[in-house]
Amino acid sequence: MPDIPCGGQIFDLAFHPTRSTVYTGLLTGEIKAFGYDEQGNHETSFTLRPSKRSCRSLEISQNGDHLWAVGKGKALHTIDTTIGKVSESRKDIHDSPINRVKRLMPHMLATGDDDGVIKLWDPRKPDVLREFTHHFDFISDFLWLEDKKQLVATSGDGTLSVLDVRSKKTKPFAQSEDQEDELLSIVPIKGASKIVVGTQLGILSIFNRNKGWGDCVDRVPGHPSSIDALCSLPSSYPSSHSTILTGSSDGLLRAVQLLPTKLIGVIADHGSFPIERIAIDRGGEGRWVGSAGHEEVLKLTDLNEIFEDEDKNEEADETSEDGEKDKGEDEEENQELEDLSKTIEPANASDDDHQDSDVPTGKKRQYKQEKDVLAGRKKRGRNEVEAEPSFFSGL
Repeated sequence: MPDIPCGGQIFDLAFHPTRSTVYTGLLTGEIKAFGYDEQGNHETSFTLRPSKRSCRSLEISQNGDHLWAVGKGKALHTIDTTIGKVSESRKDIHDSPINRVKRLMPHMLATGDDDGVIKLWDPRKPDVLREFTHHFDFISDFLWLEDKKQLVATSGDGTLSVLDVRSKKTKPFAQSEDQEDELLSIVPIKGASKIVVGTQLGILSIFNRNKGWGDCVDRVPGHPSSIDALCSLPSSYPSSHSTILTGSSDGLLRAVQLLPTKLIGVIADHGSFPIERIAIDRGGEGRWVGSAGHEEVLKLTDLNEIFEDEDKNEEADETSEDGEKDKGEDEEENQELEDLSKTIEPANASDDDHQDSDVPTGKKRQYKQEKDVLAGRKKRGRNEVEAEPSFFSGL
């Protein structure tokens, strides 16, 4: 699909959960909505500017009727997407510029600012529900754990914290040790049993929920630059439980498999412009991944072209391997018949012939082992390389 020019640097993007519409928040404070189709055509749905300050973060409601926007202006703007108008603006809800907004439940939002303050809101009520001040640097990202009704926040102070939104306490449920690096992005893998965090130094830190939040259990180095954005794959892909998309400040959008570690390929290239945000349409279950950098252009990439080609290559490898296996079995059977015929003695054979003849041993058929699809393929598919944990170092 052709790139969508936005006329300004994009700070964040959000897709409508059911329609082919993408919303972008710009440095100029504008919010632009674009409709797109599978043929690569796009058109502007609406443009509005609720603030003259930059729009840093966007969040969409569950049904897509409302869009929330926050930014440097310290306000929370609610936009009615059905008419493209601002329906409500709450001014000065934070003392510092707001960096992130996240919808937790139908009637609960979370906002995080540059000073590390996190606030919970009910859009139906004017006052804040709770405020948390345990972080002392900017809030970089949020992750909502639906099973436990917990909010995980990453911060530039080097720690992540877990908030139980059902509790009325203003202290976190848990907080990690100092990871000695800025934590910039967060995404779940393995059915949310493990959490991956992107860092300023280009390391993916993996936390295991079963072992607590005190420290990461694994670190995957290799990205040459900071990992500013992370995103899960749609659940329709077989490898979605362990494969994520990473947006780095080197301008490359990568598909990376974890545990074991393997670089699937480069999905999009923004050149020298760092990637700030990535998201997948249709509530994270669609085919288009949007990535935004500093080049004032929204890139939409078709995931099916990447991963369906991988599946086809894998099927072709399996078919080729099965054919070789069948051919080998036929050759073995012919050899067995030939060996067996040599052991049948003529009726007038002498005793010496009996003594000199070999004892038939019967050749044991050798089968190839079943292919382990998790161990990788014999042939390399397009956009895929086999790599060690330091696989990014040469990129």
